[in-house]
Amino acid sequence: MTDEGLCTFCSGTRPPLPDGATAPAPATGPGPGPGSGGWGVGTWPRSPVGLSRAVIALLGCVIASDLFVIGAGLHLRGLWEGLAADESLNIYIDPGLRAQELYDLAGNVQTAAFLATGVLFIIWFHRTRRNAEVFESGVQRMGPGWAVGGWFVPVANLWFPYRVASGIWEASVRLHPDGGRRTVPKTVLNLWWGGWIVSVLASRIAVSQWNRAREPEQISDAAALVAAADALDLVAAALAIVFVRAVTRMQVERAGSRQAATVPERAVPGPTAP
Repeated sequence: MTDEGLCTFCSGTRPPLPDGATAPAPATGPGPGPGSGGWGVGTWPRSPVGLSRAVIALLGCVIASDLFVIGAGLHLRGLWEGLAADESLNIYIDPGLRAQELYDLAGNVQTAAFLATGVLFIIWFHRTRRNAEVFESGVQRMGPGWAVGGWFVPVANLWFPYRVASGIWEASVRLHPDGGRRTVPKTVLNLWWGGWIVSVLASRIAVSQWNRAREPEQISDAAALVAAADALDLVAAALAIVFVRAVTRMQVERAGSRQAATVPERAVPGPTAP
């Protein structure tokens, strides 16, 4: 514990080693470093707490931007729906222009929030993957680099990040007091990944239909589909918050038990001579 009452993992410091013990020396040969991930994997985990807080805050911004764009989109849809029912209406004047400008603004805000969150989430994801290498390298299915690169490989990005996340989840589970491994259901992990995949696929379908829409009725239907996709994105962001909190908590607990194992037991003073 630090003077501020924080564990050394949360405060970003390392615990003292037992008397006479030294940290393992890094590999000096031509082969990879410790763990199956190889390059850049340290001896001690690094705290993901600060990054997780920033990611959660940005995910909250994503949820707010989704609500903004859903509201603006439904308002615009109402105008196109009115035009489909009554072709004498003119939505190309002030009300329609303002609605379109508001929808464009909402879309820009949503895109900015998504990009900022995506960058920081990947940084946090890579941090937790490197920690997982320290905790339990044997359960890792993919190297630490895939925690970043896996998101950018076409088609494979529907599966590779999940494999990385699965290894992180298994390695972050706190051990039994006797050193045995616990098994924690991957419900949170599966819900997060399922929500993300459904959101991505729904967004692609909705955008495709929006781009093909030409008639007022088609535009109205496409706007409704886009709003539904944005609602799914909102749900995916909420599930991502749960996932980030769960993994961060698990790693803090796992690091705490690991630190405790490095601290020597204090000698019990014997009886003093009279």
